Amino acid sequence: MTNPKILLDQYNLMPKKSLGQNFLHDPNALEKIVSTADLMPEDTVVEIGPGTGALTRALAEKVRHVFSIEIDDRMRPILEGELAPYNNVYLVFEDILKVDVLGLVGEREYVVVANVPYYITSAILRHLLEVPRRPRSIVLTIQNEVAERIIAQPGDMSLLAVSVQFYGKPEIATRLKAGAFWPRPDVDSAVIRIDTYETLPFEVPSTDLFFRVVKAGFSQKRKQLRNALSGGLGIKTQAGGELLEAAGIDPTRRAETLTIEEWARLTQVYSA
Repeated sequence: MTNPKILLDQYNLMPKKSLGQNFLHDPNALEKIVSTADLMPEDTVVEIGPGTGALTRALAEKVRHVFSIEIDDRMRPILEGELAPYNNVYLVFEDILKVDVLGLVGEREYVVVANVPYYITSAILRHLLEVPRRPRSIVLTIQNEVAERIIAQPGDMSLLAVSVQFYGKPEIATRLKAGAFWPRPDVDSAVIRIDTYETLPFEVPSTDLFFRVVKAGFSQKRKQLRNALSGGLGIKTQAGGELLEAAGIDPTRRAETLTIEEWARLTQVYSA
């Protein structure tokens, strides 16, 4: 793979800190990401943040279609040059949060592979998961700390963990040292894979109501659930306690201790 610093120097470009640009330059790390995606020849991949195209090339050699979405239009000449030999790569220079992913892939089943900065991870996950037809799996290279938050278990749950685990099963596939990227970031990264549910296993009246209840529960994380719910849902503390008891949940528990199933049950009781 061509060193990203050399490529950017050729075009008199510098990485943008505002976009969290850290370009992968370690071939072993690249191989780990592709391996984690577990791709098949007939697959369609949506890649977010191709950078200088190293991962894009590796993906293009494995699958039928690659839709590569890059927000930084400065990368256009680099990507068009590096990817010229591949007629199965389609470049889209746009903010992923404004892209209609289903409009791109059509009726095809698809997989998402992305290297995204911390500040936009949650927004991208919402954009990918809250659609009528979710990707079969999502492979993200993100900050190690964020990956740990996503895979957290009851006792250490967060709104981010619930938001992901409601739609699929996440696991950390491998970890990457900061030195695998240029410029070198301040922290190590992790490659996380989320296998989405074809049919959601949690029964809720609606996903909007489910997340309204969950957000209320996490709105005052240090408080007992009955107090957090009362503030977040605009109900009296006693009513919050009664809701929890009706759902079989101790009102003195805190939001981070609940399972997805308990949140779903609480939503059902709240909607009744």
